[in-house]
Amino acid sequence: MAALRRDTRGIVDPDELLTRVRFRRHEPAEPLRRYVENYWFIDWDLTEPYASHVVPHPSVNLTFELYDDGDSGGGGGHGGGGDGGGGDEGPTGTPVGVVTGVALGPFTRKLTGRGRVCGVKFRSGGFRPYAPDTPVLQWTGRELPVGDVFTGAPADAALAVTGPGDEHARVAALDAFLLARGAADDPQADLAMDLVDRIRTDTTVHRVGGFAAAQGLSVRSLQRLFSAYVGVGPKWIILRHRIHQALERAGSDAAVSWAALAADLGYADQAHLVRDFTATVGVPPTAYAPRNR
Repeated sequence: MAALRRDTRGIVDPDELLTRVRFRRHEPAEPLRRYVENYWFIDWDLTEPYASHVVPHPSVNLTFELYDDGDSGGGGGHGGGGDGGGGDEGPTGTPVGVVTGVALGPFTRKLTGRGRVCGVKFRSGGFRPYAPDTPVLQWTGRELPVGDVFTGAPADAALAVTGPGDEHARVAALDAFLLARGAADDPQADLAMDLVDRIRTDTTVHRVGGFAAAQGLSVRSLQRLFSAYVGVGPKWIILRHRIHQALERAGSDAAVSWAALAADLGYADQAHLVRDFTATVGVPPTAYAPRNR
């Protein structure tokens, strides 16, 4: 769990975020870990609006969100932090449940007043077994009410998750919701999750063709699998994990060499890394790094 708490991959300016909000992760119940990576919780009580920025992972997120009446903000993101626990009164508005597909661009939410989000981050490729009749590509770039995706979801599901003041009760409520939905046994989902994990952990994966051949697949077969089970293509995933690595290095290494990092990440030159970083994060790496340090 220590690594789970510290992981801030994809968060733009994580130190700034964690001074404004309480952000932490929890493990789901053991039977859910096949398809669910973690639960992530965020609570805030702000006197001034704050915009959070995330470079999303190739994951579908389910969020149950609660704000004070008239306030807004919310889900779709990743972070780190402490254990949480204990009770509080929490926001007073009407809770909602939302399914968010993979966001293709930077994900920004304005947080105001008081709010609470209890999120489920599915493993890349792990959401399809909960909605087996629909290719995950259909959810990409979209946010939908939970009832539109999870047929038969109880009307009070969002209240059951966000209502308890005790954090461990919220974890239990998420467990209960997902265990009641069930997940179809699907070997193709297992394959997709395994392949995405290989891309994430193997820093030598730079080209789709070489990766597909190493797995005994054609490029077209790999693309079809990822479209149906992940929601984005393998080239997009390789690029996104490169940018996550660059973000992490920019925030932690005061002497980072962008030319060397570009070579490590498989770029032809530094200019290509700068172009992709700027397009994804919104600022060039040389501007982001000093600000984040």
